[in-house]
Amino acid sequence: MHPEYQYLNLCQDILANGADKKLFFTPEVLELYRQKNEEPPHIRSVFGRQIRFNLADGFPLLTTKKTFFRGIAQELLWFLSGSSNIKPLVDQDIRIWDEWAWKRYHKYCRQNEPQNDLSQPDFIARLKNLPASDPWVVKWGDLVVVYGRMWRRWPASDGREIDQLGWVIKGLKDKPYRKSYIVSGWNPDFIYAMASAGNANEVPPFCHTTFQFQVQNDRLNLGLYQRSADLFLGVPFNIASYALLLLMVAQATGLAAGDFVHTFGDVHIYSNHYPQIKEQTSRTPFPFPNVKLNPDIKNIDDFKYEDITLENYQSHPAIKADIANIGGF
Repeated sequence: MHPEYQYLNLCQDILANGADKKLFFTPEVLELYRQKNEEPPHIRSVFGRQIRFNLADGFPLLTTKKTFFRGIAQELLWFLSGSSNIKPLVDQDIRIWDEWAWKRYHKYCRQNEPQNDLSQPDFIARLKNLPASDPWVVKWGDLVVVYGRMWRRWPASDGREIDQLGWVIKGLKDKPYRKSYIVSGWNPDFIYAMASAGNANEVPPFCHTTFQFQVQNDRLNLGLYQRSADLFLGVPFNIASYALLLLMVAQATGLAAGDFVHTFGDVHIYSNHYPQIKEQTSRTPFPFPNVKLNPDIKNIDDFKYEDITLENYQSHPAIKADIANIGGF
C-alpha cells in the first residue's frame, strides 16, 4: 500500500472516531471573527497515533494535494539558522509565521499605542520594506521563542546558549549508537503562565515538542513527538520538514537516512477544514518524489535552498483552507 494512505487513513479515523472540542482564542482574535460575522471553529481530535516513512521509498511530500515545498525548505533552513525573527521569511514571501508576529504587535498597540496599530498586511509590508537592522524590525519581527532558537540557542540558566542540534550531530559522528540524541523545544520558561518576565509571548507552546535521532544498522532514524497536530494544514508540512531534516543530518554525519517516525498526541481536524479533508481523502496518491542534496555540503550550517532539489513531484491540485490563530493569553 502507498505510504501516503497512513495520512489519509488518519484523516478518516478522526472524522469517524474523533471527539469535538472547543478552542481557546484571545479577545483580539475573537474580535476578528466578530468583524467577519463568523463563528470560530472547533476541532475534532483523537489522541495517540503514529505513522512512519522509510526514506528509501521516496520523499514523503504528500501528493493528494500540492504541498508548498519551497516554504517547507526555507522554513527549515530558518530554523537551522537559530533565528527567531521572521524578517528572512517575509523577504522570501513565506507567510507561515506572519500572524503570530502581527498578533503580538497588534495586542501591544491596542493596549499602549492605538495610534500606531497596523493591519496584518500593512505590518508585514513594513517588515519587508525596512532593513533587518532597523530597530522596529528587530523588535517586532522577533517571535522571541520559536523552534530554531530552542534547537540552536537554548537559553541556559547560567546565561549560555546551548546548540542542541550541534551537540547531536557531533555525537552521531563520534558515538553513533548512543540513545541520548534528543532535541527539545519544550521550555517552560517561555510558555504562558509559567514564563518569566519578558519571556511570555503569544506564540503557543511548541507543537513539535521533542525529536530524537537513533542509529540502527548504520541507518539514521528520526522520531518526532508532536503534542498538537493540525492534520490538514500543518501535518503535511511537518512530515516533509522532518524528513528533510533527517536527510540533511544523515549527510552531515555520513550515515544513510532511514525512517522518519511521527508520533502524535492530540491530532485533530478543524471544523472549517472538513470539506477539504473529504476532498483530499477521495484522491488516489501518486508515487512519492525524491529529494537530492548537494553532496558537497557536509556541515548542517552550510545548506542553502539551492542545495536542495525536489525531483519528480506529481500531485493533485492544491486545496486551500484558512488557518485558525489560537492560543496566547
